[in-house]
Amino acid sequence: MRKAFLCTAALLTAATLSMIAAGQDMTIRVHVQLVNIIATVRDSAGALTTDLTKEDFIVLDEGQPQEIRFFDRQEGTPLAITLLIDSSGSTAKDLKFEQDSAAKFLHALVRHQDRVALYAFNQDVDEVVGFTNDPKRLERGLKAIYPAGGTALYDAIFLASNELHRQEGRRVIILVTDGDDTTSRINYHQALHAAQDADAAIYSVIVVPILSDAGRDIGGEHALITLSQDTGGRAFQPRVATELDPAFADLARELRTQYLLGFYAQPMRDAREYRRLEVKSKNPNFTIQARKGYYFRAERP
Repeated sequence: MRKAFLCTAALLTAATLSMIAAGQDMTIRVHVQLVNIIATVRDSAGALTTDLTKEDFIVLDEGQPQEIRFFDRQEGTPLAITLLIDSSGSTAKDLKFEQDSAAKFLHALVRHQDRVALYAFNQDVDEVVGFTNDPKRLERGLKAIYPAGGTALYDAIFLASNELHRQEGRRVIILVTDGDDTTSRINYHQALHAAQDADAAIYSVIVVPILSDAGRDIGGEHALITLSQDTGGRAFQPRVATELDPAFADLARELRTQYLLGFYAQPMRDAREYRRLEVKSKNPNFTIQARKGYYFRAERP
């Protein structure tokens, strides 16, 4: 099944069927949209569950049951990750802790078949290291990041999503930030749209510069939590930067314990471009973390 997923990973594919009718060539073009879902499953105690089959899942598109056409556990599926490091001036105090923890995380996580790209963002978004499976190269890139300037957080998500769109496997955005966006040209909804189009799950590691609510961008933090939940990821909120190691270790376990589900979206009367998704388990004791929706693309010539 993994091979089938990798060959059809693009959001929109077109298959052309040729038929001979009444002595004339007749071409019928069929447009299909494959929707990929990364799902994390936990039991009633909160432990990750790894032994489910396709038959254990229910996928609802605008409330309508869908046939799961592609299914894979995480073991063999490559990861495509964009790691976004907030290098704005407000992160200066904690950046060293973030760099060290992220380097440990990458060394523990990255396998031969995985690919990770490293970006730094302040008022600009810079690709520090292109997609690679070399943790040492990524670590050198992390050490080269220095804090300065404003925060183009949504711009970073938008650009990273566009780059992920070209990659195979489970697409993940890991965002390490204090949650404050000050200079983006892209807004929240455009960033979410780009991530959804890329089938990318956003994992936010939110490291706030102060513990009290006064002076914090609470709205920005809540926006990141919602972005993460809507794309099937999760938000981590370590109280202080020195608690980053456990957060990254938890994230690594989750990325190694997931399922891939895929179905073909069908036209629906009166359905909006953004469609609501619900992924459930037939076992009521399990809870599933997955994307909350996707953007349907109408047929194109």
